[in-house]
Amino acid sequence: QVQLVESGGGLVQTGGSLRLSCATSGRTFTSYTMGWFRQGPGKEREFVAAIKWSDISTTYADSVKGRFAISRDSAKNTLYLQMNSLKPEDTAVYYCAAARNNYYLYSSSVAYAYWGQGTQVTVSS
Repeated sequence: QVQLVESGGGLVQTGGSLRLSCATSGRTFTSYTMGWFRQGPGKEREFVAAIKWSDISTTYADSVKGRFAISRDSAKNTLYLQMNSLKPEDTAVYYCAAARNNYYLYSSSVAYAYWGQGTQVTVSS
């Protein structure tokens, strides 16, 4: 059974940093695109970043470009999201997800077949 388990969320002040982790199990995701999404209070789920596990090419939402960095550790089967210069508008539940293949760096949630349970990030002003 495929499992994605996020961790690392919490409360941080504006300008602070957090690193989210997503531990994967049940499948080797080396040939898949993986991504991070978030859903803020009263908002729809939105794309944050994606990475091709195989060649580590990446893409980001404009709102986080230059502040967030997605990466993966193949030895640990873990996906990361380093978040710097956090803003109150980054407050959301953050989800990691695995797509069905690695053809593209998908930004649409419909391309992702597996999802974690989410981890809360709260940025105070």
